[in-house]
Amino acid sequence: MKHALRRSAARIALFIPLLAAPAFAAGARPQETFANDEQAAAFAADMAQRHGFREAELKSLFAATGPNASVLSAIQPAASAERRSWQRYRERFVNDRRSQQGLLFWQRHAATIAKASAIYGVPEEIIVAIIGVETEYGRNTGRYSVLQALATLAFRYTPRAEFFRGELENFLLLARENRQSPLEIKGSYAGAIGIPQFMPSSQRRFAVDFDGDGQIDLRNSPEDAIGSVASFLAQHGWQTGAPVAHPLPLGTEPPTELTQTDLTLRQSASALRRAGLAAPGPDGARYAMVDLVTPDAPTEYWLGEQNFWVISRYNRSSFYAMAVFQLGEKLREEKQALLAAGQ
Repeated sequence: MKHALRRSAARIALFIPLLAAPAFAAGARPQETFANDEQAAAFAADMAQRHGFREAELKSLFAATGPNASVLSAIQPAASAERRSWQRYRERFVNDRRSQQGLLFWQRHAATIAKASAIYGVPEEIIVAIIGVETEYGRNTGRYSVLQALATLAFRYTPRAEFFRGELENFLLLARENRQSPLEIKGSYAGAIGIPQFMPSSQRRFAVDFDGDGQIDLRNSPEDAIGSVASFLAQHGWQTGAPVAHPLPLGTEPPTELTQTDLTLRQSASALRRAGLAAPGPDGARYAMVDLVTPDAPTEYWLGEQNFWVISRYNRSSFYAMAVFQLGEKLREEKQALLAAGQ
């Protein structure tokens, strides 16, 4: 009986964040809401059945928010490959401003970053670089309502509706577990949260309480963010001490059979050598052929190793993974130069 009472009390407590959701000011309620949306209603019923939420309270949450046109605009893929430019993308993330801010962040959190690197085997500069690329070290964590963004994508963006329904499910579970109102949490247009921009499912699976305060807080705790980035990479197969990627000479044009559209390690060193390309490992080593396209400029080709693929699990883009790698290299070299100069 005592255990039943405890379970009942805990169950009641789980609903507190929803009940405490803030009321809208006059005129602030969205013109169109999810109040009468059939998909939202079905989702609420499913969450009630599988996770013990109160269906009426979830429906009230959806009635308090509606689709966001700017979210739908931002999520759309580029209309043309011509808009993809590695040089332009690189300039945005691998630059002096981001490296200078990164060195300050590294210095400010040196002990935490060193600890995370030692525990998880991920280089310090890669941890710092991911946080730098994601939010400029916590400066830009997002202004969107995560509930609205995820509901918009779950119920209005057909191409990836299933994925975003899963993230909306995890977000509501996360808010309940942390006793937070879902209406109060801000993030990116895609629903990513906090300093390292974790999607809700990633936060529930890979984030860690690295500052030891009993709560995982990626929005306000740089320590939790640092440890969680390292944990994410380690759990996706980071190989400690192994390389990330190797450039092929500029102007190289791999044969068609060696090009690829994903980042899986499908190219063997022996096949590369037969095609006249240099490969740094033994014949059995495998790589991804990474093409970095810039309009009106030669394409850069790189051989991505396992650790390059691991970085791409954070954001499945060759541009993203290479920007993290190159920002990390820039940070490492600049820190070494400062140490050599006695600064």
